Amino acid sequence: MTYMEESWSRRRTRVREVFLETAGTVVGLLAEPAVAAAWEKPSALRDFSVQGLAGHTVWPELALPDLLARPVPEEPVVSLREYYLERVTWLDAGVDGAVSVRIRRGGEATAADGHEALVGRAREAVERLRTELHGTPAVRPVRMPSWGDWSLDLDDFLLTRLMELVVHADDLAYSVGLPAPDFPETVTAPVVDLLARLAVRRHGPLQVIRGLARAERAPGSIAGI
Repeated sequence: MTYMEESWSRRRTRVREVFLETAGTVVGLLAEPAVAAAWEKPSALRDFSVQGLAGHTVWPELALPDLLARPVPEEPVVSLREYYLERVTWLDAGVDGAVSVRIRRGGEATAADGHEALVGRAREAVERLRTELHGTPAVRPVRMPSWGDWSLDLDDFLLTRLMELVVHADDLAYSVGLPAPDFPETVTAPVVDLLARLAVRRHGPLQVIRGLARAERAPGSIAGI
C-alpha cells in the first residue's frame, strides 16, 4: 500500500456518516431562495448556469440509491489512487474539452425540471441513503453506468463525492451571493487531504510545498482540479 492509499484508507472509517452530513447540508443550500432566483443566470464557473451547476453538484447522489439496489457489479475494483491517476479524463480536459462539455450538459439535463423538483429529488435521495448506506456491507463495489469496465469501492466513491460536494457548495453559494457552508473539520480534513494529493498529481510536490509554505516562491496556482 502506498502512502497515498494508506492515508485515504485511514480517512474511510467515518466516510458514510460524514458524507450523509455533508449531502444534507448541500441540499439545504440548494433549497435556498437565492438559488431559485438565480436559476437561469451564469454561475461562478465558466459556461455553467446556476441550474447546471446545481444539477451537476447532486446528480451522483440522485443516482446512488438505485445503483445500490442493483446487483453487485462484476467489474474489477480499482483503488482511489488508480482512479485519479489513470482512470478519470476530466481532470486534465480543460473547460472546452469534450468531457467538460458533456459534464455541463449533464448538469443542465439533471436540473431541467426546475429548482423545486431538483430539491425534492435530492432530499428524497439523501433520505434513502441514510437508511441504505448503513445497511450496505463494509465492502461493496459501485459503478456508474457511464464508466468503463471498472468499479470503485463504495467508501472510496463516497470520498470522491465528499470532495465534490464541498467544492461545488462553495461554487454554488458564491454564484448566488450566499456564504459558503461552514463544514466541520470531520468534513474538511479529508477533502483538504484529497485535494492536496490531486494538486501534487498536477503540479508535483515541490510546487505544492512552495505554494503552501513560501509566498515568495509560490506558483500562480496549485489547484488540483
